[in-house]
Amino acid sequence: MKKVVNIGIIGTSGRGSGMLGELLDVEGVKVPAVCDKYEDRAQHAFDIVKEKTGEEPAVYLDYKELLARDDIDAIYCATTWITHSRIAIDAMKAGKHVAMEVGGAASIEECWQLVRTSEETGKFCMLLENCCYDRNEMAIFNMVKKGVFGEIIHMAGGYQHDLRDEISLGRENRHGRLYNFQMRNGELYPTHQLGPITKVLGINRGNRFVSLVSMASKSRGLNEWIKKNKGEDYDLADYSFNQGDIVTTMLKCANGETVVLTHDCSLPRNYSRAYRVQGTNGLYMEDGETIYLEGKTAHEEGDWMHHAEDFEKYRDEYEHPLWQKYTREGVHGGHGGMDFLVLSAFAEAVKVGGQPPIDVYDTAVMMAVTCLSEQSIALGSAPVAFPDFTNGMWIDREPYRRGIYCLDEVCEDYFKKED
Repeated sequence: MKKVVNIGIIGTSGRGSGMLGELLDVEGVKVPAVCDKYEDRAQHAFDIVKEKTGEEPAVYLDYKELLARDDIDAIYCATTWITHSRIAIDAMKAGKHVAMEVGGAASIEECWQLVRTSEETGKFCMLLENCCYDRNEMAIFNMVKKGVFGEIIHMAGGYQHDLRDEISLGRENRHGRLYNFQMRNGELYPTHQLGPITKVLGINRGNRFVSLVSMASKSRGLNEWIKKNKGEDYDLADYSFNQGDIVTTMLKCANGETVVLTHDCSLPRNYSRAYRVQGTNGLYMEDGETIYLEGKTAHEEGDWMHHAEDFEKYRDEYEHPLWQKYTREGVHGGHGGMDFLVLSAFAEAVKVGGQPPIDVYDTAVMMAVTCLSEQSIALGSAPVAFPDFTNGMWIDREPYRRGIYCLDEVCEDYFKKED
């Protein structure tokens, strides 16, 4: 196991530069090189490294020049959605492990290229789905593994985030989300709640998605926001955006479970990932932070509504040991601390040279939802088959790597060893 690893950064806009600052806080991580096609962003990344470490990283505007270095162990990629995969593929071919920010795939071929390149090179490709390490999601995972919900029947979630300003001002802010909303229509950002869902359902390890159906509403939200905030004469005020304001996607699993995803970014609303876990013994719902467990949640006789109770006491009881450790040592970083955890999991996998907790098959499955949903919507919401990126190995995969960051099991013995 390496004590120190060198990680190159490609893509240093808002997300990339923020995660760079956190990555430098992970023990044993050095950043000798940064890259962005915009010089000001690359320089900003240089300043972050110098300020936090006193060291001066090399600065590149062409990521292939960074990949040519032989002192880089892995790459962190935070470029636009449509460039993640090609950079990841080039990085693995250059002998680097890869972690890339979330986003959907443009094609199924793109996903297969990621899988095949990882298999051929022996280098891993990890989607940095930070929500897998959120405190509530990890507590729920622990409860599922302990059988609290019984057999899981149905799950739901999504990305419900008012991003009208970010989308509409994409050109001004050099943000790629705008162009996706102009040109595409589908589940553009599926992974935030899908990540935890896949781990609960054992996708790629004893279970898989077999089919998908998507439906999109009409598009009005962005036009309304632009007219109110940029004026009737702004060139996008009457633009006919392809992306529907609400996209609903249903997935069917080989083992019979169903999943519903909702994409909702262009209408006024509060933030929610709308996580829902429903089994034979009860139900958890993120909205309202409520839980109902048969035989545990008290309700008066004749109370036909069966009112739920607050989730907090159950989270305290079933806190994942990783979060117990994290709270003892001090939670820090973005998005409530889960950013630091997913980066720590990535760095640990680089150090040991083993498979990460979110591997290339998980990455391909989550990204594939986007292009499959586009196909379904284009076909009038017809069902489409979901590829098996493991080529049948989901039935009997090689063992996953256990440890404190494992997302396939709660490895309590590893925490006892630390204590």
